[in-house]
Amino acid sequence: MTKRPLFAPFLFFALSVGCGGGGKGPDTGTQEGASAQGAKEARALFESLCFTCHGLTGHGDGPGAVALNPKPRSFADVAWQDSVTDEQISKTIVYGGAAVGKSPIMPAQPQLKGQTAVLDSLVKIVREFRGHK
Repeated sequence: MTKRPLFAPFLFFALSVGCGGGGKGPDTGTQEGASAQGAKEARALFESLCFTCHGLTGHGDGPGAVALNPKPRSFADVAWQDSVTDEQISKTIVYGGAAVGKSPIMPAQPQLKGQTAVLDSLVKIVREFRGHK
C-alpha cells in the first residue's frame, strides 16, 4: 500500500479552483450563463468579423465595404428592420446571403448552426442598430 503525500488534497483543491472547478465564473450550465456567454461571443464575432462590412455602427460602412457591390446592409434602416424577422436574420447569418435570396457576397457562418445563444445575441446586436444615425 502506497502512501499519498499530505499535500495531495491541497494540490487537487488548488488546481480545481485555478482551472475553474471551484471558482465563481459564469455558470454556462444554466440558461442565464449560456446566454451571457453567447452575448459575449456574439459581441466578439461582430467586432472581429461582421464589422468588416457592416461597420461598428451597423451602417454598412465597414472598411471592407468600399470594394463591395452591392454595398452591405445598413442595420439602421427602419424599413428593412420592420421587413425582416429574427429568424430571417439568423438564417442569413448561418447560411449566407445567397441562401435567402440576397447578395452572395454575404458569407455563411455554418459554425454558428445550433448555437442559439450566440445567434440570438447577434440578432439582438443587429436590432439595436435600428434607427441609429
